[in-house]
Amino acid sequence: MSDTGLEAYRLSISWPRLLPNGRGTVNPKGLEYYNNVIDELIKYGIQPHVTLHHLDVPQVLQDEYGGWLSPKIIDDFKELADVCFKEFGDRVSYWTTLNEPNINALASFDYGFFPPQRCSYPFGVNCTGGDSTVEPYITVHNYILAHSAAVELYRTKYQSIQKGQIGINIYSVGFTPLTNSTEDVMATKRAVDFILGWIFNPIMFGDYPESMKKNAGSRLPSFSYSESQKVKGSFDFIGINYYFAVFVADNPGITKTDLRDASSDMFAMFTAFKDVPPESRLLPPRELIDDFESLWKLLTYIKSTYKNPPIYIHENGYGLGVVDTMNDVRRASFLGGFIGSILDSIRDGVDARGYFVWTFVDAFELLAGYKSRFGLYHVNFEGSELERTPKHSAYCYQNFLKNGAAIIENSEMLWAYTATYHVQT
Repeated sequence: MSDTGLEAYRLSISWPRLLPNGRGTVNPKGLEYYNNVIDELIKYGIQPHVTLHHLDVPQVLQDEYGGWLSPKIIDDFKELADVCFKEFGDRVSYWTTLNEPNINALASFDYGFFPPQRCSYPFGVNCTGGDSTVEPYITVHNYILAHSAAVELYRTKYQSIQKGQIGINIYSVGFTPLTNSTEDVMATKRAVDFILGWIFNPIMFGDYPESMKKNAGSRLPSFSYSESQKVKGSFDFIGINYYFAVFVADNPGITKTDLRDASSDMFAMFTAFKDVPPESRLLPPRELIDDFESLWKLLTYIKSTYKNPPIYIHENGYGLGVVDTMNDVRRASFLGGFIGSILDSIRDGVDARGYFVWTFVDAFELLAGYKSRFGLYHVNFEGSELERTPKHSAYCYQNFLKNGAAIIENSEMLWAYTATYHVQT
């Protein structure tokens, strides 16, 4: 990392590694592991940006009360946060409470893709119990309340001493109407509300978007007045994960009286390609597309709609379905183009403060194991030493970070050059 020129590195705490019972006794080996990682980063002048929860729930809490389905998890998550702030806060200045609560709720409790694979017919696949019509809304509600509880703890007990910042991460997609019809434009607005506004609106304004309250009705939990006041403003920055954009079309096949899940409540359909019929599920496209302007549009929307909050691009990368190659020209082009889009947004007044590539080294991807490689550095997963070798993109990124050189591919400059903020991975 130091050789590459990184100024910061984003890592996540494994809740079961640190607190195997979900609460109570801290695992000394887990504590030692994270202290070693953080100390090594600090030794080389690299800022640790730490995410408290990245999907993995201690099994004991899942068995005891259903994990994120129960408000009981709020106090347990607050205890995890307290341990982390106490043990690591003297060296960690950037805390993210949760990673992608919006997508985790859909993938885990609507579609049944992620653990604990809860969903219901006809919305999910391979379900092991669940109710897709309500559980995504319940889990996000508990996510948001747990987030605000951790933020309140940090602000009242630690922030004045440790001088750090705390925020939340939101999975974000670029949405564009498939046609100029009023129906598709309105469907796009609903999609934005249901995917972005689901998290943004409560932490900015204290409540869910009106379209969600209207379409989900009583299936969407409500914030009490005191909860709303605690949730509102519970951030110092927002982390954004961004990979792709889609076209949105109205879905006239769904009626107001149909049995609906969180996806069908949008009354929308999605496609990454205009010549491919849209589908009712919002899923990553079969290949990532170089729609660089879409990120500029998203950041501009966030600026105008949510009072220009401080933004970190926590994830942006290229590797879905990509053939393993050391000469990863497409990855370099992809990263260079999106960095350029961020720089354009900064020139337009967006408060973007940093950028992290997903990923620094090839890693285990939840849905693809070791097959989808996003890393700047190739990892030999078959070798006993797990050798790391820089890919073409690693050299490009290093030259960009250390020398301010543009990331250039195919004789086209993809507008990546240093600005008055730090670019990180």
